Amino acid sequence: MPIVFVFALCSLLPALCFSPGSAFALPSYPEVRKAYVKSDSLLLDRRGEVIHELRTDLKRRRLEWTPLKDISPALKEAVVAAEDRRFYSHSGIDYLALGSALLQRLTSSGTRGASTLSMQLAALLDKDLKPARGRRSIRQKGKQILAAWELERSWSKEEILEAYLNLITFRGELQGISAASRGLFAKAPHGLDRSESLLLASLIRSPGASYEDLTKRANLLAGSLQWPVNPAEISSRGKKIFMGANLVGPQTALAPHVARHLLKGKPPGTSLTCPLDGGVQRFVLDRLAHHLIPLRSQNVVNGAVLVVENKTGEVRAYASYSGDPALFRFVDGVKAKRQAGSTLKPFLYGLALDRRLLTPASLLEDSPLDVPVFSGIYHPRNYESQFQGLVPVRIALASSLNIPAVRVISLVGLEDFLNKLRALGIRDLNEEGDFYGPALALGSADVTLLELVNAYRTLANGGEWSELRFASRGETKSPGKRVFSCEAAFLISHILSDREARSPTFGLENPLATRFWTAVKTGTSKDMRDNWCVGYSQKYTVGVWVGNFTGEPMWNVSGISGAAPVWVEVMNHLHRGEVQTKREPPSDLVKARVNFPEGSQPPREEWFIRGTEPAFPESPGVSPHQKILYPTAGEVIALDPDIPRELQKMFFVLQTPQKGMHWVLNFERRGRPNDRLGSFRGQRIKR
Repeated sequence: MPIVFVFALCSLLPALCFSPGSAFALPSYPEVRKAYVKSDSLLLDRRGEVIHELRTDLKRRRLEWTPLKDISPALKEAVVAAEDRRFYSHSGIDYLALGSALLQRLTSSGTRGASTLSMQLAALLDKDLKPARGRRSIRQKGKQILAAWELERSWSKEEILEAYLNLITFRGELQGISAASRGLFAKAPHGLDRSESLLLASLIRSPGASYEDLTKRANLLAGSLQWPVNPAEISSRGKKIFMGANLVGPQTALAPHVARHLLKGKPPGTSLTCPLDGGVQRFVLDRLAHHLIPLRSQNVVNGAVLVVENKTGEVRAYASYSGDPALFRFVDGVKAKRQAGSTLKPFLYGLALDRRLLTPASLLEDSPLDVPVFSGIYHPRNYESQFQGLVPVRIALASSLNIPAVRVISLVGLEDFLNKLRALGIRDLNEEGDFYGPALALGSADVTLLELVNAYRTLANGGEWSELRFASRGETKSPGKRVFSCEAAFLISHILSDREARSPTFGLENPLATRFWTAVKTGTSKDMRDNWCVGYSQKYTVGVWVGNFTGEPMWNVSGISGAAPVWVEVMNHLHRGEVQTKREPPSDLVKARVNFPEGSQPPREEWFIRGTEPAFPESPGVSPHQKILYPTAGEVIALDPDIPRELQKMFFVLQTPQKGMHWVLNFERRGRPNDRLGSFRGQRIKR
């Protein structure tokens, strides 16, 4: 044996003799593969398909384990040449390299690495073999040699090289050949050419090398391999490393916002199943892009869609779209607060129906209106600045007339309407009613698409509200609560599905019409900053928002031209090939014929909550919206025992009495508006 080998072994003999047996406790190749964890966690859809990869390990960037057969032959050859030229001929230790390195260290004639690939892999697998500062101690070196011997006994050369290439750090946070290849050259490991392979092999020894040192080392390695690689090509590839961002994005990124919500705080490598449907999610993103790109000329850039299943509350699609890819992952349009516009009107009318203040046949006056408010006079207008005169509630809601809605909110009260919105899960309505004023009827409050869709889902579920579900397992289902009666929910749904009732504003043919039963409402906020379309079928509720994340106004874009085309395409996709059964009314609803006064509307049959149908055949009991000013709701009046009973009388005051109107007390006609009605006790007042 040459003297340099003897010298090397004698120098390491104390370390070899007295090293503890921990060096022999290295894991097997299958154990290393099993313990390998990506820096990403995976979000799976309801069928197990990966729909998003989210990085959850911020210390290092790892991608999938790459088998040796999927790694470029040029890279394997370059790494072996740079790190361990006799890799395939030694049994874990390169005695010649080890002896030369020890001799140089003792004579101070320079430094030279002597670690084989097996020894380097042993150090990657056993943290005790990593040097604390600078160089390894003689003891550590001895343990590393024992570990390399053990690896060579139980691992094949191919397994050692494969594990090494997957565990070594190439540059910065990029660990493993897959992360390095995609991060530095934007390609899979099997596609690396010779120049790229030379640069990656040269990075292993010095991941923080400068551009000059790296390209110089790569050119020297090319010479030793006798590869005819042009230095200019190495230089060009090297510039990619130093001038690029070196970022590795997710390979699948369909649901970034849901992934962050569900995978936050989870350990790297977690796989979590959610109720989203990958096919629906892709379709929604595609349709958003398809419809928003043509609207850019009208200053429309962004949009969001939420699809939920009515019965379970499970989210099927959750998409926030931006024309700018840099914003796609970070701005969540589904949870952004936006002005609600007319989308709150169904809940206002639902409250009035539940309190039996209105019926679908009640007439409301659509005419110019001035409402005194704290800051002056509020002057609401309809979208098209036209007035319809006396209109039934059905047409007022379906056609989204503004002035009748303002009249209704004065009837039900601002505070009661606010409380109803809070019960529907619309948060951050922390001010009192006077803060919002009568404009609350037209959507002056800020809501999220998430809140709005679940509120409409409440109507779809017959008035019962419950939380939405984002996780398939391990999520406790919240108990539901009744917000509307099933009768009021049915009436609102029936109105929102009435094509004829919405025709005065939208026409008979529009994107809100579907071949199957749906109830739908659009909304546009002040200055056209927000555009909504929310509706439901028997199975799904779908909400669409269109606008700009910056809050800039759109140019001449309404709910029909902005959000509705997306909504109807998503609805059609969800119900392809499905046949829906007829919606049955609740048992406490009755149908009655209505003859509207003065020929304001043609006669029709209408649904009523039992007890609110017309009391007299000759008088349908529907009159323009009025408000009883006195006595106020809940007022208690005591009789004075010292005054004769027949002399005790009180006023009933109507807001705007009109000719032909009269009071009905206990089903008895009792006089004209504002007459003294005489004494009473325990009487029920009815218009």
